[in-house]
Amino acid sequence: MPIYEYECPQCGHRFEYLVLSSTPAAECPSCGNRDLKQLISLCSMSSETTRQANLSAAHKKAAGVRGEKTREEHKHLHEHYD
Repeated sequence: MPIYEYECPQCGHRFEYLVLSSTPAAECPSCGNRDLKQLISLCSMSSETTRQANLSAAHKKAAGVRGEKTREEHKHLHEHYD
């Protein structure tokens, strides 16, 4: 699917926009400006290696969030009973 990246020169907002034959011209979601700069996007590819790397990174991030939540709950309990 043709997803293009745009930058609004008026407000500096960057966004992606799906362009099909039936879609209207892109418009900045922040300020409504239609005079946009189309950016050159990087191509992406997926393989078993990249999927595993992304999954591993997501697991590490989730573990960090869980650990922080556990520490906050523990800290709260100590403050409550002190």
